[in-house]
Amino acid sequence: MLNLLVYILEAKKEMLVGFSVSLLYITYYLVEVVKRPELVCGAGEFRRVLEERVPVLQARYWPTPWCVESRMQTVLGSVLRSLFLPPLEYQREVVTLSDGGQVALDWANTGQGQARGVLLVLPGLTGSVHADYVRCLAAAARDLRLDTVVYNNRGLGGLPLTTPRLYCALSHEDLAEVVRWVRERRGAAQPLLAVGVSLGGLILAHYLAAHGAAAAVDAALAVSAPLDVEAGAASMERGANRLLSRHMARNLRAAVRAHAALRADWAAVGAARSVREFDAAFTARHFGFSSAEEYYRAATLRDKLRRVRAPLLCLCAADDPFQPRAALPAEEAARSGRVALVVPHRGGHIGFLEGWWPAQEARSQYISRVARQYFSALLDRPDLLLSSSKQTAVS
Repeated sequence: MLNLLVYILEAKKEMLVGFSVSLLYITYYLVEVVKRPELVCGAGEFRRVLEERVPVLQARYWPTPWCVESRMQTVLGSVLRSLFLPPLEYQREVVTLSDGGQVALDWANTGQGQARGVLLVLPGLTGSVHADYVRCLAAAARDLRLDTVVYNNRGLGGLPLTTPRLYCALSHEDLAEVVRWVRERRGAAQPLLAVGVSLGGLILAHYLAAHGAAAAVDAALAVSAPLDVEAGAASMERGANRLLSRHMARNLRAAVRAHAALRADWAAVGAARSVREFDAAFTARHFGFSSAEEYYRAATLRDKLRRVRAPLLCLCAADDPFQPRAALPAEEAARSGRVALVVPHRGGHIGFLEGWWPAQEARSQYISRVARQYFSALLDRPDLLLSSSKQTAVS
């Protein structure tokens, strides 16, 4: 009887401890984790549309309660979406570039009736049409009656290299040729919208900055793009982020090893165990830079965003391990009437998981909702699209 009494008291003590810990975590989650995204943008019509017509940017972001840490969001976001979201069906077209190189365009969401326009998707570092986040963006495009076309950089998507040249953050001239090709195929009248994810967002923003008012993209969204590459590269070398950097370096080594035209570079590349080591051994040399640091300075978008004329929304989590909040070009965005930063307090790098079980259908994912509401608002306000601005300037 005494033993039973002791057992009951110990069980109550454990329940009390468990309840106290749960209460502390719930308080921490509600006070420190669940927050409304920060919106940084200059005053004007673009900001007004974001505030009034994109409700997801005004609502609190509720990360998955058991997965709020940035690296967990980064890894599990990719794993769960890859496992539970159905793959896209697509048709491939190969585009030959002016220097003889080739890129692949994978078309999805076609044949669904009269499309309102085209959504061009630029995947991340070694991504393709099979990337989990591409499925989310294609779902948003389908709801908007947009055809989706996924841009595969040179050497990716199973396409062989026809010239000994890959891609980097500054490969926006390849994108310029693809944009012209899509415009010629679909005509100038239809809106051409674009989403770049991670490295794809960096390339897209460089294209918009380099071409300014002459860009042929009407509006753009950049998701988890490392806008300050120098700060992002430094962040990747710290603590547990090194594990993610090691994984990315392994994918990059595989991308080089897959092409016979690049075998001459393999001796130096094979030893790279981080993204910085890979960029020092391959990227910088491949694109004519003296060092990885020089390449990072050239690839950084800070002080270049002022040249962007198309509406550009940059979705960057404050805890992104590859782009810390302090590195975001907030002052530049605050002075711009065309570039906006949306910074959820949590989300990791292309994570943005929500709900107790975050493997929701593609159209319900946070990335999909942001893209759908943002582009829907701009399609309803065609006067804000870059092509309308050009017509107004001419008239």
